[in-house]
Amino acid sequence: MKGFLFLGLFLFFLVPFSSSQLVPAESRILFQIQQFLENPPVLQEWNKWTNFCFLPQSPSLVITCSGNHITELTIVGNKKSPFESLKSSSPQALSGKFSIDSFFTVVTKLSSLKKLSLVSLGLWGSLPAKISRLHSLEVLNITSNFILGEIPSSIVNFKNLKSLVLARNLLNGSVPDLKGLKILEELDLSGNNLGPKFPSLGDNNNNLVSLNLSNNIFRSEIPNGLNKFTHLQNLDLSSNKLVGPMPAFLFSLPAIQSISIAKNQLSGALPGSVSCSNNLKFVDFSSNLLMGKLPACLGSSSSSRNRTVINVWNCLSSTSTKSQHPHTFCEKQAIAVKPPPRTSDEKEQSTVKLGVVLGLIAGIVVVVGAVGFLIFFIVKKVVRNRDQGYKNDSFAFEKNSTLSKTADGGNARRTMRMVSLGLPPYHVFTLEEMEEATNSFDPTNLVGEGSQGQLYRGWLRDGSVVLVKCLKLKQKHSPQILQQHMEMISKLRHRHLVSVLGHCVVTYQDHPNTASTVFIVLENVVNGSLKDHLSDWRKRDVLKWPQRMGITMGIAKGIQYLHTGGVTGNDIKLENVLLDETLTARISSYNISLPPKVMRLNHYT
Repeated sequence: MKGFLFLGLFLFFLVPFSSSQLVPAESRILFQIQQFLENPPVLQEWNKWTNFCFLPQSPSLVITCSGNHITELTIVGNKKSPFESLKSSSPQALSGKFSIDSFFTVVTKLSSLKKLSLVSLGLWGSLPAKISRLHSLEVLNITSNFILGEIPSSIVNFKNLKSLVLARNLLNGSVPDLKGLKILEELDLSGNNLGPKFPSLGDNNNNLVSLNLSNNIFRSEIPNGLNKFTHLQNLDLSSNKLVGPMPAFLFSLPAIQSISIAKNQLSGALPGSVSCSNNLKFVDFSSNLLMGKLPACLGSSSSSRNRTVINVWNCLSSTSTKSQHPHTFCEKQAIAVKPPPRTSDEKEQSTVKLGVVLGLIAGIVVVVGAVGFLIFFIVKKVVRNRDQGYKNDSFAFEKNSTLSKTADGGNARRTMRMVSLGLPPYHVFTLEEMEEATNSFDPTNLVGEGSQGQLYRGWLRDGSVVLVKCLKLKQKHSPQILQQHMEMISKLRHRHLVSVLGHCVVTYQDHPNTASTVFIVLENVVNGSLKDHLSDWRKRDVLKWPQRMGITMGIAKGIQYLHTGGVTGNDIKLENVLLDETLTARISSYNISLPPKVMRLNHYT
């Protein structure tokens, strides 16, 4: 009897062990992953005796086995996201030896994977198309890494995918057509540089529960196709550049619980007859350009329904005016952000044929010659101008220069130029507004510091991100003279320059006729410098040859514009050429004279 009992206990323990014993090949793959990730703390206890299928689960590590194969792999490291890494003194990405292509070649050998989560591990490089070899994948989470470039179009091959999370990376460009992901329930692409077109999610994706596209650069209208997402519970489109009217159907989606569309450029009057879903608990459409009255279901009575509504910094008339812009502010801003009309050609740009590629190569040869001729022309013109001499001691513009001609009666043309560039009108700020934008110059908002002063990141009341340069004046200057010079600076608006959006002059308390500090509000150009893209192997592949030629032409056009206005002697270096979200070149360093010292307007210190 005891013998049978012993045999029964032996079989009881043997069966689950053998059914979950990992095949040796997949054990070797896990050790390879450990080496690729440079042995992060969460994996440091692995050794040849480790039984992976029986490791205790934790928030940082989950390995699930079924039928001798790994079906779930979750690894959460301690590396910071790209945005957080700006404040870190230690490198957060994996070393230069890391190859994301080789890494995913190994990972995709785990053919039974249903859930793959690789979070905060310092992965860098472009996401390879081969990741779609994981045909059984249901959850893909690669959050808080340094993934570059575009999302591969092969992502739509995940026919079983229910959750796609690629948040807080360095992804850019357009999102591929995701209509093929029929059973997708969660999509989180927040914290990247994706855009400008709103992703195509299909009109019949009734399974989507959570959609988060916040903190990107989407610049389009919210598509009407979202009204068919009957299971959508959480929608976050905040901190983009969305334009057009606020769709009324969002509030009445049957399952919707939370909506955040704050810090966009939505305009027009809110629909009067809006019905809200009984499930709706949170709404935030602050910092837009909305006008009119709040619908009844979003008004003061909404609090009785346990519904939180945040609507500050619009131009609404039915709420406290202390937290709203004047009506004229939204009207002017709405004109400036009006989206360009769509053309039929945009639908054909996705198909690039061989003839176009060959024509592009031939065009590049022609462009190289044109750029060389243009640079020769500019240099020749500068030499001629220097021979003639600019004899203006107080500013680098002559009275008969092109920009100075617009000083009298040129305000309308200047405003139109601002609108065409998508820039707000030039604004003279108060010290209180500067303190509000930078949170009283909080050290956490300090971007850089140099001999000329400090550079802070700030947020204006309309939600736009700017850079605020603080210049401590060593020489005595009259505030009136400074105002005149800043007025001339305000005319420097060009597609290939980092423009000045406004300024603030602060005087000494005991000498109100003497200026002590000048705050200069600059555009925030999001994609870093040209030097970063050419020297950093993680960004180099983003710049294809056509883009490089476009950048070269942009620099030449920016220099020509400055020289035409008499602004010469500029320090044009790779680090002083910035790239915006469309990889357009923007010159960030140009000389503006303040008597008797020279002030150089630099995007970075």
